[in-house]
Amino acid sequence: MATYTHGHHESVLRSHRWRTAENSAAYLLPHLSSGFTLLDVGCGPGTITANLATQVTHVTALERTDAALDLARAEVARQGLTNVGFAVGDVHALDFPDDSFDVVHAHQVLQHVTDPVAALREMRRVTRPGGVVAARDSDYAGFTWFPLMPELDEWLALYQRIARGNGGEPDAGRRMLSWARAAGFTDITATASVWCFADDADRQWWGGMWADRILESDMAATALRTGAASREDLERLSAGWRAWSQSPDGWFTIPHGEILCRV
Repeated sequence: MATYTHGHHESVLRSHRWRTAENSAAYLLPHLSSGFTLLDVGCGPGTITANLATQVTHVTALERTDAALDLARAEVARQGLTNVGFAVGDVHALDFPDDSFDVVHAHQVLQHVTDPVAALREMRRVTRPGGVVAARDSDYAGFTWFPLMPELDEWLALYQRIARGNGGEPDAGRRMLSWARAAGFTDITATASVWCFADDADRQWWGGMWADRILESDMAATALRTGAASREDLERLSAGWRAWSQSPDGWFTIPHGEILCRV
């Protein structure tokens, strides 16, 4: 099983709690119905999960550990939702019978798993005939920013090295269609969408978040433990992120590959 590169430090959750169904699963929303049951694989802190729960009859939120699942439990309780259940499990071997859900959804999950094709096969197995498997992942090699800064180039190379060392594939977005085909899907709609951070508030939030994350998250701990970077290196990358965040010309885009697979 791959190691989750980011971890659950506050600097990471600051980013993940920003995610909503509208900004992270818009490609799926037109295909939901109030009568559906949905499995949300790798639900994280539960903000997308909670949004999806307002569109369907019932959502099961899945995480790898009970501690990680507690983040989603807290968000669901905060919103007062009563149609969300919780389960601990591994997407490579889901503990559900065949044909259990109308929709199986995963956001930013396949880039972190050991075998994304096997994961998609399992997601397909637990989806009812006529249902859909939906997944969306970013593509780190496609990240684009301005002004051009060597610290951000170095940060990207470091992240890709660590993510692959953890057993993941950070350039997942471009591979989504290929993985779905390898998993046996034949009715696939492949699309793409972009996050863009370009106004003052977005720059300060995104750049400030990564300036902290490169120092405090599990990625930083892995870099130090493996010798991929020194503390001085991480401090320099953090300063680069802060410099980018303060530039009035700062612009950052993150492309995502999306797949909607009909079963």
